[in-house]
Amino acid sequence: MIVATSERLELLMQSEMLAQNIIESDLFQQYVECKHTLAQDKEAQRLIQAFNREKELYEDVQRFGRYHPDYHKVTKSVRIMKREVDMHEAVANFKKAERQLQDLLDEVSTFIGQSVSEFIKVPKGNPHFQSGCGCSSGGSCGCS
Repeated sequence: MIVATSERLELLMQSEMLAQNIIESDLFQQYVECKHTLAQDKEAQRLIQAFNREKELYEDVQRFGRYHPDYHKVTKSVRIMKREVDMHEAVANFKKAERQLQDLLDEVSTFIGQSVSEFIKVPKGNPHFQSGCGCSSGGSCGCS
């Protein structure tokens, strides 16, 4: 059973204030604007929908791997579609804003974790876009 102490309540209030400061930041506002612009961009939405359809085909082909008769065709097609989506200005701007906001959140969580203990492992961002092993331990595990 968790007891609500005044210290715990104070920490929760401070974390809410931190979250509010992040929401009021220029980075968050830029993220929201880019997200809205992307949602309103008909060409970007068309490309994303076409890519999602192509991705479903790709996932179906992946079940059989190289033995599927359309493996090379679908694999090439999904790469081309992905590049087309990623190169669209609204998508690129959104991804950039999203990455910047994620970096801020990573910095805040790392700062808090490291302030408590250097051994605290803090989950960070998307491991697909990070170098090293992605364990988020700040290198203390010796992997990076």
